[in-house]
Amino acid sequence: MLSKLEEIKLVSQCALGDNRRAFGQLVEAYQPRLRRFLMNLTMGDENLTDDLAQETFIKAYTGIRSFKGLSGFGTWLYRIAYNEFYSEKRRRHEEHVDYVSESMQGASLKSSESTEAQMDVQAAMRALNPVERTVITLFYIDDLPLKKIVSITGLPEGTVKSNLHRAKEKMREIIKYQH
Repeated sequence: MLSKLEEIKLVSQCALGDNRRAFGQLVEAYQPRLRRFLMNLTMGDENLTDDLAQETFIKAYTGIRSFKGLSGFGTWLYRIAYNEFYSEKRRRHEEHVDYVSESMQGASLKSSESTEAQMDVQAAMRALNPVERTVITLFYIDDLPLKKIVSITGLPEGTVKSNLHRAKEKMREIIKYQH
């Protein structure tokens, strides 16, 4: 994880000097968390996750000069990824889509490492709409505060809170029903 000072230094080198090596360091630092975020949004579709991550980093690189530093670079990057996910969703003309690929479903059923709890959570996540999945992922998995989630999603704080509450209730009911 980069310190705030290291992050500012790397972003400045990218914006002012078109330093690709500095951008590579930013990619290395943020790629695992960004991929995990996108993997949760796409419900395990690795190909779509890879495509969205690549597009996110391309847009971040080409738009780095527009980064104002009002939020952290990570928040700005998540916002780009979030927008890319919804742009892709619109391109596919899908309203409530379940992005879990058949190969992912088969893999998680066959995997001896999958625990019952993990399978319960996966099933519960599939039942959420994309906005609910986003806020659950950002709040519980990425451990981001509400204010950052608001910045990333562009939703009002009250809407984020209600989506979080609704998502928790849905997940609780699905997990309770499975047992």
